[in-house]
Amino acid sequence: MRVEIAPIEERHIAGFRECLDAVAREKKFLAQFEAPPLERIENLIRDNIAADQPQYVALDGETVVGWADIIAARAHAMTHCGTLGMGVAVGYRGRGIGRRLLEATIAKAWTKGMTRIVLDVRIDNTNAIRLYEKLGFVTEARKHNALRFDDGYFDALQMVLFSAK
Repeated sequence: MRVEIAPIEERHIAGFRECLDAVAREKKFLAQFEAPPLERIENLIRDNIAADQPQYVALDGETVVGWADIIAARAHAMTHCGTLGMGVAVGYRGRGIGRRLLEATIAKAWTKGMTRIVLDVRIDNTNAIRLYEKLGFVTEARKHNALRFDDGYFDALQMVLFSAK
């Protein structure tokens, strides 16, 4: 079955949380080790939908197998900036799903007036770094000991993408 990329809807909330939780529990790709409680996720997603934030999910049928979002900064002087978060479930990686999620989400961010998108990525997540670079992201900073996992500290790269405008 072909995986579809679609804007997140309320019906995707529980599946989004499950996917987020599965990726977080790998303790490798995200800064959190588990997803927040469903009630909190429901509130966040409903707020994102109401604000028309760029947030997409990858769907295998009705199952959420990935997501990407770019959340705009709230401070007045920074509303042109957004922070990217994403993840793809095990078994769905390496199939171009992450790229498709990012392309859709970034395109939406540009239509919302964002001109700067930032992300943090663990230094040893070379597949993600290569994907980000292919899409035009550049390294802005290296953050030493930015993340602490069970097996120690890891540096992170802060990467940025600017709109062509």
